[in-house]
Amino acid sequence: MKQDAVFKALADPTRRQLIRLLNRGSRSAGELAQTVDMSPAALSHHLSQLKAADLVRTERHGQRIVYSSNTTVFENLTRVMLDLFTTQEEKRK
Repeated sequence: MKQDAVFKALADPTRRQLIRLLNRGSRSAGELAQTVDMSPAALSHHLSQLKAADLVRTERHGQRIVYSSNTTVFENLTRVMLDLFTTQEEKRK
């Protein structure tokens, strides 16, 4: 997992909004664009940042690219966060 890329991607509220949408189900860029108010170029930028952090997956369906959330990264991130905030004493228990 690319931790720095994940944290950077999650720092942006627009990207968090896109992840929330994708957690409800896979969508094409066109479907996402109908839901969020931004230019196609801005949407493409945000999706590429999420993809670079491995937070979203893509699958080609003919001419369309369908995006979905990658929950594996969130599971790994949860472990990292727990490890970060767990004291040595708590780890021994």
